[in-house]
Amino acid sequence: MAELKTSGRPIDQLLEKVLCMNILSSDYFRDLLRLKTYHEVIDEIYNQVDHVEPWMTGNCRGPSTAFCLLYKFFTMKLTVKQMHGLLKHPDSPYIRAIGFLYLRYLGDFKTLWGWYEPYLKDDEEFSPGSSGQMTTMGVYVRDLFLGQYYFDTLLPRIPVPVVRTAVASLEKMNLPTKLSGSIGDSSRGSEETSRRPPSVKASLSVSFGQRAPHRASTRDSSPIRRTIAPPSYDKDGANGSRRTRLDQQRTPPRDESKEKKAASSNLAKLKDLYGDFGNKKENIGDDRAPNRDTSTEEVIRLGGSTWR
Repeated sequence: MAELKTSGRPIDQLLEKVLCMNILSSDYFRDLLRLKTYHEVIDEIYNQVDHVEPWMTGNCRGPSTAFCLLYKFFTMKLTVKQMHGLLKHPDSPYIRAIGFLYLRYLGDFKTLWGWYEPYLKDDEEFSPGSSGQMTTMGVYVRDLFLGQYYFDTLLPRIPVPVVRTAVASLEKMNLPTKLSGSIGDSSRGSEETSRRPPSVKASLSVSFGQRAPHRASTRDSSPIRRTIAPPSYDKDGANGSRRTRLDQQRTPPRDESKEKKAASSNLAKLKDLYGDFGNKKENIGDDRAPNRDTSTEEVIRLGGSTWR
């Protein structure tokens, strides 16, 4: 049998990390190791799945049964024949929905539209979410292809040229090219009636009054959260604080004009006490000068200039 062409991504990178880790660590997924065949997994879907959201609802927190079984299919590497069997299965719409999810996460983007297009007008009704809101399989498939988020979890990004081709085909078929909301809102942090966090991580963050990284409304909804202005940090934050401390330790700058005035006043006081030594030195110099001259004249008069 021909194996289904996939995107080639490792299965542990297909889903968001938090969701993938919770699936692998869940007791239910470990229990699925007992299922060895494709048909056994289909029977489990038929008996256990009642919605295809990624997370459990109500007071239980963890990955949903549907996504644990979807991951089980990831590990089995379905064939083309098995995929056709999922998409056309008559017993349960959730079996079909998990088949479309398998293609959306693991299928090759170049062939994805070829798988989806025959089912765009499928009128089988079911409720993808836990709220009970009904939609048709055709609308679900269209939203799954066009959407970037699936009940607040991120879907693999489809290349823009592939999306443009699909939108052109939808326009030719006179079908909407916008999301209808069957797989949740088109962005994260959507307000739901139950305000259910989209992941275990967000649930724990709500419990401790912290904000989950991808949940915009958690911060405001937490009852114990208080609005505290965060400290402002910048690239020079550490240097700036260090400079501030150094500036506080330094002595204030000197006032040169005040120092000059103080020096001049001290000098005036010294002059009053001891007199003006500058003038005295000049007078002494003046007194010595004529003495030097007179002595020279006396030596000359005595004939000293002619002595040998």
